[in-house]
Amino acid sequence: MTVYDVVTDRILAQLEAGTIPWQKPWGGKAGMPQNLKSGKAYRGINVFLLHSLGYESPHFLTFKQARDRGGSVRKGEKGCPVVFWKWLDVEQADETTSRRVPMLRYYTVFNVAQCDGIDAPAIDVPERKHEPVQAAQATVEAMPNPPGIVHGYTSAAYSPRTDIVRMPKPERFDSNEAYYSTLFHELAHSTGHTDRLGRKGIMDTVMFGSTTYSREELVAEMGSAFLCGEAGILEPCIDRSSAYIAGWLKALKNDRKLVVTAAAQAQKAADFILNRDFQGAQ
Repeated sequence: MTVYDVVTDRILAQLEAGTIPWQKPWGGKAGMPQNLKSGKAYRGINVFLLHSLGYESPHFLTFKQARDRGGSVRKGEKGCPVVFWKWLDVEQADETTSRRVPMLRYYTVFNVAQCDGIDAPAIDVPERKHEPVQAAQATVEAMPNPPGIVHGYTSAAYSPRTDIVRMPKPERFDSNEAYYSTLFHELAHSTGHTDRLGRKGIMDTVMFGSTTYSREELVAEMGSAFLCGEAGILEPCIDRSSAYIAGWLKALKNDRKLVVTAAAQAQKAADFILNRDFQGAQ
């Protein structure tokens, strides 16, 4: 029996026992986005635009503001537009009356994490000391044709467009094992890129919560569980994986047979990351 068989059986047993509440394995709260120079919080649609970027720091500034502070925006970094508007009193043609009209402008801002030479207030978030798990770290470093891995975000995600895995700092996670479990999840997603295994759930446009989207989440979490098993950190991670998978299966009307189907694709993903021959996997 392979480690994949063991992990799949464990997960199925956990699902039969009921769903375990799942929580994010990292902590931290960036706070409301604000301009570093003025200290004023952004409002309206700007809050959603800037929060969605996922940066750990809530501080943003324009290209000029960065330069005026003696710093610079790193080459290749892309800014985010923020909208500014206010009412203006405009005189009418007779010059005796006026009317109020909205003035709308937008500016491009960058997070301090995209800049060099900028001093910004520290984020008051407790951190633990991260100690790499040797076997897990070796797996990450040995992955063939790997995506980029960038730390310093408030959430974990894989972008097929840029082929980059975004991660919170390792110190933000509840444990060393939780960090690698999450990183393995995103690396499993990345195997779906067209330059690797070309899975439909990654390369095609899919709706959140759809069957294809949910199946891809199952593949990524099963792949993470397989890799955790290979690295010897399965025990601290199996409950989290089982709960995560149960949540997606609920969205799929509890079709637990889908776990077995997803496991086959997850095995291909794990074998790719481990640089093994996966041609015989179904």
